[in-house]
Amino acid sequence: MPFITAQPRRSSSFFTIVVAALLSLTVLPRVANAEALLLVEADTGKVLQAENATYPWHPASVTKLMTLYVTLQAVKQGRLTTDSLLTVSPVAAAQSPSKMGFGAGTQVTVDNALKMMMVKSANDMAVVLAEGVGGSIDGFSEMMNDTAARLGMTQTHYVNPNGLPADEQVTSARDLAILARAIIRDLPEYEYYVHIPAIRFGKRVTRNFNKLIGRYPGADGFKTGFICASGYNLVASATRNGRRLIAVVLGANSGTDRAVKAAQLLERGFSTNTLAWLTPSLGTVDNLAPIAAAPPDLRDEMCGPKRKRPASDEDETVANALSGNPVMSMFQPPALRPADMVAAEPEPTQPVVVYTGPTRTGAALIAAESSDSEHHAAKPAKKKGRKAAKKKETAEEASAESGAAAKKPKSRTSVIVETNKTAGAKHGTSKRQTAAEKPAASKPKPKAAKPAPKSATGETKPKS
Repeated sequence: MPFITAQPRRSSSFFTIVVAALLSLTVLPRVANAEALLLVEADTGKVLQAENATYPWHPASVTKLMTLYVTLQAVKQGRLTTDSLLTVSPVAAAQSPSKMGFGAGTQVTVDNALKMMMVKSANDMAVVLAEGVGGSIDGFSEMMNDTAARLGMTQTHYVNPNGLPADEQVTSARDLAILARAIIRDLPEYEYYVHIPAIRFGKRVTRNFNKLIGRYPGADGFKTGFICASGYNLVASATRNGRRLIAVVLGANSGTDRAVKAAQLLERGFSTNTLAWLTPSLGTVDNLAPIAAAPPDLRDEMCGPKRKRPASDEDETVANALSGNPVMSMFQPPALRPADMVAAEPEPTQPVVVYTGPTRTGAALIAAESSDSEHHAAKPAKKKGRKAAKKKETAEEASAESGAAAKKPKSRTSVIVETNKTAGAKHGTSKRQTAAEKPAASKPKPKAAKPAPKSATGETKPKS
């Protein structure tokens, strides 16, 4: 009898040790990894998976989720409407790419500014909204911080509305999931803004940087972000059978990598796990314990000399997405291959038209589209120059990080005349410089204009 009763005890103990060891591979955080992952239920806030979820992180352009939230709260409170006209200030016009590139004095509605900010991640539009709602960047940042405190985002601090590099701008995967839940809960009538597939301004079409939109079944939000210090960030959501999940990925290796990992997280959450009873409860997202630490600095890894391609928010590389430890549970294989899904062509969609000026419909809207198309049409440029300009435009905040030498003053002859970010992009020179470098056809000039200093990206450095 003693033998019969003792044997089950040994088996039970052995089984417990094995299960604990297996769970440690998929559940316990690995702080050494420069990456944070979080999966929660939107309705209940229940945490389904967490890895470094309360580790401080630079948010980059996912900051714009708070800009969206504060702006639309102001609309709900009647302080302005989505048709309200806002004016592009010199401060807004001077923001680093990605941006629409409108000149100071241009007017846009709150509605169009929100669409441009959320789809193109336009940094200038984020400032336009901030100044329109809060009076200034500082005033709006204070509103953002007050809102974060009210929502329980205890690890978050903002100093700007767009996420451009700032050491003091920090958040965590936990706090971003709390914010995403607040958007779903408090702004159901405006959720449209977080899953617009594409916008069209004049003849230029820009797809949403969130690669899950139009590719992953049920994908319905939210926002991407990238700066060199943070790596590739993504807050994503999807709904199936009435159940909505929120996935947060911070510090991924590429734009595709973050989308694949978010899809893996979502797929695990939607899949039926027959061994779910073995997984210990992780509680709710609000109760996750914050970690006191400095945010990781991924500049060398993301934008250093070892990187084969310049980092950008539209990175198409998929190699890194399949390396390292998989996010999926070892007990439940994925129902689809996220890497193949993300690499596939998105579903055909009609881009949402955006424009400058007041709200218009019908013939007036067609006229506004035509006017914007002509006003912002690109001047003839060489093929390589056009490609370089497009690369700069879609690099999101990376250019602000990599151009560290841009603080140096430039000469008076280096004023760039840009039209849709294409003129002179190949050599990073101004029209005045180009003319000075050409051989004189008739009357020789005594001295050619001195070229302006250039940044590490090959662009003419801004005047300090």
